[in-house]
Amino acid sequence: MRELKIGSVTIQIPIIQGGMGVGISLSGLATAVANEGGVGVISCAGIGLLYQDLSKDYFQSCILGLREEIRKAKEKTIGKIGVNIMTALTNFEDMVRTSIEEKADFIFSGAGLPLDLPKFLKPDSITKLVPIVSSGKAARLICAKWKQKFNYLPDAFVVEGPKAGGHLGFKKEQIDLDDYSLEKIVPEVVNEVREFEAQYNQEIPVIAAGGIYSGADIYNIMQKGAKGVQLGSRFVTTVECDASELFKNEYINASEEEIEIIQSPVGMPGRAVGNNFLKRVKLGEKMPKSCPFNCIKSCEIGKSPYCIIIALYNAYKGNFSSGYAFAGSNAYRATKITTVKEVFKELISDFNKKLNDEEKA
Repeated sequence: MRELKIGSVTIQIPIIQGGMGVGISLSGLATAVANEGGVGVISCAGIGLLYQDLSKDYFQSCILGLREEIRKAKEKTIGKIGVNIMTALTNFEDMVRTSIEEKADFIFSGAGLPLDLPKFLKPDSITKLVPIVSSGKAARLICAKWKQKFNYLPDAFVVEGPKAGGHLGFKKEQIDLDDYSLEKIVPEVVNEVREFEAQYNQEIPVIAAGGIYSGADIYNIMQKGAKGVQLGSRFVTTVECDASELFKNEYINASEEEIEIIQSPVGMPGRAVGNNFLKRVKLGEKMPKSCPFNCIKSCEIGKSPYCIIIALYNAYKGNFSSGYAFAGSNAYRATKITTVKEVFKELISDFNKKLNDEEKA
């Protein structure tokens, strides 16, 4: 695998660990990935729930909690650390400002179009900005808007396909169509950004995400123009993952049929491991009595069957009677708890085997 350059930052192994909330990817997992030469990513979604002892105000505890996690990660690695920030968060601006102030190497931002993200940068900021998109059209729009308003182009793009875990940037009926597959949309995004690269003499690498599980998967998607990959589910069943053992076992015990598409309260389809909680939701059981945090811009408590941030927090703790685990389409392939080092070793070995097989063919 070749190193990945994003702006002035060089990543030794072109593997980005996906941001997974609530509490699934914090400083523990991010540090381990960064120490292997990839990019470790902290998810800030719902992070205030993990740091309620620091402030009774949820939004303040999110700021303090994210600051703490970035600092803990930076104390344990000289590698690269990013933060995943959904644009749908009501405290999006707080999370962006905190990440930049704490000198996170990257901000990865999706679940909407982060059209104003560059406005938070200061002259001395080192943080690189990487939007997460699901189409060439979205990539072109962001490039054009950022250049026009801020004279700034994205440092890279993550292109997330319909096999990803968590919230998906597709309509439910698009998820299984070939026209929206990762293999189709990666070249589309590459072609869109190529015009901006040529016009402004700036490289904008494309990073592929969603359903990538093996080294062969990495090789194949790189043949479509991706310069790097983002993996989430593959890192959940590691010792270093910040989730509970019960959460990790949801992946290990899941069958392929149990990985399902759900409709999230935030108004987007998502992929998760099916369980009794989700069955109760389908039967029409309504669980929230009120909105405790007002954490998602698009979430309407009057229409929501449950509070998603609490459901994901419960899952993080292993309470699956009141929550569920988001998961990518290949999460069921996990059979045991391993380590981040072993995952990297296997991915690189598998990639090289695929490369050698192709060269011999």
